[in-house]
Amino acid sequence: MFRKPKIVVIGGGTGLPVVLRGLRDKDVDITAVVTVADDGGSSGILRNYINVVPPGDIRNGLVALSELPQLELDVFQYRFNSHDQFFAGHAIGNLIISALSEMKGGIFTAVQELSAMMKINGHIYPVANEPLTLNAEFTDGTTIRGESEITAAHKQIKRVWVTPANDGDGHQAKPVPEVIQAIKEADQIVLGPGSLFTSILPNLMIDEVGRAVCESKAEVVYICNIMTQKGETDHFTDADHVRVLNRHLGKNFINTVLVNIRPVPKNYIDFQAWNEISQPVGHDFQGLRDQGCRVISSNFLSLKDNGAFHDRDLVVAELINRLHQVHD
Repeated sequence: MFRKPKIVVIGGGTGLPVVLRGLRDKDVDITAVVTVADDGGSSGILRNYINVVPPGDIRNGLVALSELPQLELDVFQYRFNSHDQFFAGHAIGNLIISALSEMKGGIFTAVQELSAMMKINGHIYPVANEPLTLNAEFTDGTTIRGESEITAAHKQIKRVWVTPANDGDGHQAKPVPEVIQAIKEADQIVLGPGSLFTSILPNLMIDEVGRAVCESKAEVVYICNIMTQKGETDHFTDADHVRVLNRHLGKNFINTVLVNIRPVPKNYIDFQAWNEISQPVGHDFQGLRDQGCRVISSNFLSLKDNGAFHDRDLVVAELINRLHQVHD
């Protein structure tokens, strides 16, 4: 009997839904593992007020895999205007996820219920059932708690780790069991694209998750960012990104790296509109190979709205191609 290949995509932020949306209509079994360490914007406000897992990245993942009509998705994604003081900046979907979390006694059950309601093609798993706090140590020896604080510090990050937001009793961050099971059963594990220290690593820094990825027999594919990120990866090459991942997990666990080699035209990027990015990621193919990586360099670039993004269709075509090459 034919079994759909299983792909687990791990991340958060704006990059995760791009890959999910591209995979949604392919003949694969998709599981998205989503970070719960976000503390900025609407997610951060809801997290602080009602102690709920930040819903923003989960909301975008649900929409990417949903087969509901566009109008219903637009309503779910609608964000109130800033002059609506009471609801200012909140997306309706964030409020629904927060309400369901309260009703169902946890984010995981809430998201599974919502997945059924929204006709999700795949699975959306918050990596943990409680909000986590991202911690960072910088190269100057100082430390900071909180994702938005870390990025705003604009200092070179040495390492990150996660702790439960309510860690008064000193317990360790625990993943939901379904996340570990999905990783164990995966045929391909995809990391990124997304913020290295604040979207990808917060998932892998939960001990059991990092260990499961390292022990997996699946091909681990890292989709390298096109642009460096202020306060996170300034002046990084593609090999530097992989070096950070490998160092955090204590071994060279990345098998394949997708690298965009189509140049970003000078003067195209609007750095005021896209104020998180600084410059194109440099290339160090020898540095990647030295870490045991297979390098797939191609045109993965999509230029729109004076920004540089991954072309969803080109990236997904390569992921599917890798899946067939490994398993045929």
